Parts: sequence; structure tokens; C-alpha cells
Amino acid sequence: MKLATFNINGVRARLPRLLEWLEREQPDIACLQELKCADEALPVADIEAAGYGAVWHGQKGFNGVAMLARGRTPDLRRIGLPGDPDDTHSRYIEAEVDGLIVASLYLPNGNPVGTEKFSYKLAWMERLRAHAAELLKEERAVVLAGDWNVLPEDRDVFSAKAAANDALIQPETRAAWRRILYQGWTEALRALHPAEDRLYTFWDYTAGCWQRDAGFRIDHLLLSPIAADRLEAAGVHRWARGEEKASDHAPTWISLREPA
Repeated sequence: MKLATFNINGVRARLPRLLEWLEREQPDIACLQELKCADEALPVADIEAAGYGAVWHGQKGFNGVAMLARGRTPDLRRIGLPGDPDDTHSRYIEAEVDGLIVASLYLPNGNPVGTEKFSYKLAWMERLRAHAAELLKEERAVVLAGDWNVLPEDRDVFSAKAAANDALIQPETRAAWRRILYQGWTEALRALHPAEDRLYTFWDYTAGCWQRDAGFRIDHLLLSPIAADRLEAAGVHRWARGEEKASDHAPTWISLREPA
């Protein structure tokens, strides 16, 4: 089973790129973020014509998450992260496909540091930590996939000095990340590529970042112990970032063995 996460940066604007990627890579499950469109505007017919069923949690103009499954529709478990009934941001969706529990998440950016946006980021991460703990209690194969807007290590960005004031690299952000990871999750890409430094998943549109390979690694897939036992491969579809009118993210993927 091949599962991928892809911040599409506007599903309607990037629909040709999404369909191109689905046809070329044929992931069994695709977690999308930053749809930037309302539920009624999601191009469901095009996605279904490509052979995928979908569940989604849209929002006009920004945010928005979805999950696609090849040849079937994911079994929706949850829309929205628990813990704050007043949170109106569309950043979390959870579904089940072939016995695998998958979440597509779009963690808040948090910039600028020192504002309510950074406080919201940290509060959201604490809510995610609490929910992740509950998921682990199910003792199932679970994958938390998405744009985490977290740089776990200095080597996950082209220049830690240049990013020093970014919310993605702050000590509080990294501490919140570790509190989730240390519950018992395996970070798939780093687990299988422990020595690779330029393992980027995002390149800003400005300052020739793509051409200079000045990237960030902020798209992650965290696996529960049972899912981690099935992990056999992981990587980044860098080719997708180089296409015309591409998203500023590249799809990040894993391959899981069939359960014993």
C-alpha cells in the first residue's frame, strides 16, 4: 500500500498537477492539504474520474484538508481536531481505508512569532498530542500525515540561520513536536533516510529557492508502532515541484507491506 501526503496549495488552481501526479504515481491513499476552496467547490467529479473516492473538510480561500483512496471512498471517522469547539479552521480529517486509520492534517504556520498565531499553533499541537495519544490506545495501524509546519532539526532547512525567527524552527515548536513523537510514533522519512541532509519537501516560490534547492522538510508521516512494523519504503516525489505552475510542496510518500 502506497500512501502520500501533498499540500496542493489550491486544489482548483493546481488540479492539472494533482491529476498528473495521481496518474503517474497512483497512490492508494492521498492526503491533501491547503485545498483553499469550500466543500461545494471541490472538484469531486474530476477526482472520481481519475479513479479516486474522497472525503474532505473544505474552507473558502484557505486551509482545507481531504483524503482520497484509489478505487473506493475512505470511511470517514472525524472532521476537525477535538479540544476546541470554537475552532473554525479546516485543518484535520480522519478516515479509515482497508483497516488503516489515516489523518490528513494541516498544522498552523504560526508566524509571526510572539503573536496570537504562534499561540494558536502551540495550542493546536497540544490538542493534536492529546488526540494522538487516544489513537495509540486503539492499538491499530495509524498514520498521521500532512503539512506539519515543523522543522524537527536544523538539517531539515537549507539555512537554520536564515530561518532563525521562523515559527517552524522555534524551541517551543520543536518541543511540542517531540511530545507527540515520543508517545511512540515513528517519523517515516527520517527513519528510512537517517543520514540524508537535503531531504526537503517544500521550496518557497521566492528568491529562486527551487532552483537553488533551498528547501524545508515540513511534510511528515508519523506511524503508530503497528503501522511502523509494515514500513518498507519512503521518499519525496521531487519531480512534481518542478512542473509548470506546481505547488510549492512536493508529495511525500511511504509504502507499507500488507498486514501479516
